[in-house]
Amino acid sequence: MRQVIVGIVLGLGLVLAAVIGVVWSGRLNVSADEPHPYPVLRFITWARERSIAKHAADIVLPEDLSDHERIRRGAGNYDAMCVECHLRPGMASSEIRRGLSPQPPELGSLAQVATGDSGVQRQFWIIKHGIVGSAMPAWSKGGIGDESIWDLVAFLNALPTLSPFQYRQLVSASDGHTHSGADAHQHAPLAPEDHGRHDPPHPNAHHAH
Repeated sequence: MRQVIVGIVLGLGLVLAAVIGVVWSGRLNVSADEPHPYPVLRFITWARERSIAKHAADIVLPEDLSDHERIRRGAGNYDAMCVECHLRPGMASSEIRRGLSPQPPELGSLAQVATGDSGVQRQFWIIKHGIVGSAMPAWSKGGIGDESIWDLVAFLNALPTLSPFQYRQLVSASDGHTHSGADAHQHAPLAPEDHGRHDPPHPNAHHAH
């Protein structure tokens, strides 16, 4: 029995030494334009999901997540805060999204609809706390409160059912970018015909590529 334990300890020690050696050598590429090796990605994904499940387990869900008012309010904040990474109906990609690794989920996909209470808890926790080492921010640090986060969760679970036209209508009917942290950069929602337009560039701006 003692030999088995010694063997296990030695084996784990060798694995740890190998991992440290790879990291120390700098061979683990951390650039965003090259994905992690599959085993590394699987380990990070596993660790992330275990952590989220543990920390989100006690979140109490509101009873009105299917309420149209919640969905309407969430639409404006989603359009202002989330579209560049997670897209909207009819949007193929964006400059920011193409450069992110891992690539953010396309939240208009049916595969992203939360299943069960744990799926909804997961959405709330991620929006509120973000994901370290990724492009997902902790929106609570930007001033968005729990009620506005629940509005976003409600909208996310309606998003896969929306056509591009329905999406534009819902955003136009919303209150725009409205939460306590948005006061400094408040703006009205875009009218349907304005989606895809941008303000003229500042004379000193240099966005040439």
